[in-house]
Amino acid sequence: MIESTLKKLPNSELEVTVTVPWKMWEKYIDQAATDYSKEIKIQGFRAGKAPRDMVEKKVGKEALLDAAAQKAVQGTYPKVAVEKKIDAIGAPKAEIVKLAEGNDLEYKVVTAVIPEVTMKPWKSAMEKINKEYAKKNSDVKAEEVEKEIAEIAKSRVQHLTVERAAQDGDNVILSFEVKKDGVPIENGTSKSHPMILGRKVFIPGFEEQVIGMKAGEIKDFELTFPKDYHEKGLAGNPAQFTVTVETVQERKSPEVTDEFARSLGKFKDLEEMRKNVTEGMAEEKKNELKEKKRGELIDALVEVTEVEIPHILIHEELHKMIGEFEMQLQGMNITFDQYLVQIKKTIDELEKDWEPQAIKRIKAALALEEVAKEREFEISNEDVEAEMNKTLAQYKKIQDAEKNIDLGKLYNYIKGMMINEKVLEYLENIK
Repeated sequence: MIESTLKKLPNSELEVTVTVPWKMWEKYIDQAATDYSKEIKIQGFRAGKAPRDMVEKKVGKEALLDAAAQKAVQGTYPKVAVEKKIDAIGAPKAEIVKLAEGNDLEYKVVTAVIPEVTMKPWKSAMEKINKEYAKKNSDVKAEEVEKEIAEIAKSRVQHLTVERAAQDGDNVILSFEVKKDGVPIENGTSKSHPMILGRKVFIPGFEEQVIGMKAGEIKDFELTFPKDYHEKGLAGNPAQFTVTVETVQERKSPEVTDEFARSLGKFKDLEEMRKNVTEGMAEEKKNELKEKKRGELIDALVEVTEVEIPHILIHEELHKMIGEFEMQLQGMNITFDQYLVQIKKTIDELEKDWEPQAIKRIKAALALEEVAKEREFEISNEDVEAEMNKTLAQYKKIQDAEKNIDLGKLYNYIKGMMINEKVLEYLENIK
């Protein structure tokens, strides 16, 4: 009969020592010998039919016992894990301790397990946060609304061509050529380049040289590139500029009137637009307060949560965080490798920086899960599937999602999100 003992290790790892009696262990040696005899040629015997002693002479006793031991671990450990109710995560690491013909086989397995979570009393912290937020409101002040409307008007600014000299705030269309020691630099020529003066997007001094120029005017001047300029060959060095102003345009925001409101396409007058903006800003404030409140509730839970997190969970969370960040970078047309070059760090250094945040995220997830267990929150299969169908319907407009999505993972993800929502709603209403 297989014997096993368990020993708890730090960081939610478990050491399992297993002893396989010789009578059972010997069968695995026979299996290993049969497998070897199918792969090697032994004169006088068909493949898979050579006796164990002949195979042992051919491959060596040590190789045969090693192969048998691996088979024994694969054949016995899953049964031990079920019998001892081991909630393992990740791949276990096995080590052979005693390996000898005629004797019991002994091996050890170290595996990460689902961590045990203990939480100190937390409801009073939820009450305190909820009371603080009960005093806050999402009301929007009139001056905030007018500022937002002014920003909307500014976003619809008109460019009016003028004959005067360029001023700060104007939009100018210009062509330029940059030379170093009289030789044009790489990518140093541009035609009909738009620039809003005052935004300081070029090297220091460039815009100051353009201010005062009129359409059709050409100007030569010299500037020194900043010492921290990204192009090392230019950093700290002087260069010669030739600039031609093609057009000077005054940037004029439309007047905020009923006509302006109607120009946006959905308002009959300025008052209706003002009401719509007020409602939108109030809703935005309400959502911001809700998210901020939820963040504080989760932080308070994390503070009272004690758990030893296995390294594999931290590694997986870091991998997830990097994946999320890569998606953000794609929106900015930057690759992850380019980002690492910009911040002058390796991926290992970045993961070390992010590890505290990964640990916090894991603790938050475990804390929410613990509250869900305590309150016995559950979501029906029908509700999860209904939410899944909404997600799949969005993808089907682009491709056949069911062929490209792991439905099992999607189910678990959506169920987890729905349970978390239940938990957060519960926490928000503790008084």
